[in-house]
Amino acid sequence: QAIQAINGYTDMSAEEFTDMIFKKIDVNNDGELTLEEFINGVEKHEDLMELITKSFDLSNVLKVIQNG
Repeated sequence: QAIQAINGYTDMSAEEFTDMIFKKIDVNNDGELTLEEFINGVEKHEDLMELITKSFDLSNVLKVIQNG
């Protein structure tokens, strides 16, 4: 939920958000992500790379805190 809020994905539930990520990068559809699947998935999807990058950028956290 925190990653969603930081990155502006507040219009979907945490479950929907997780399902969206899994659908994009769980290549063998087993409902689990290996480290290799995660890394390859993030590298192949620019939007996920941006999402992960923003999540580690604390300036976005400060903006969320400042804006309530």
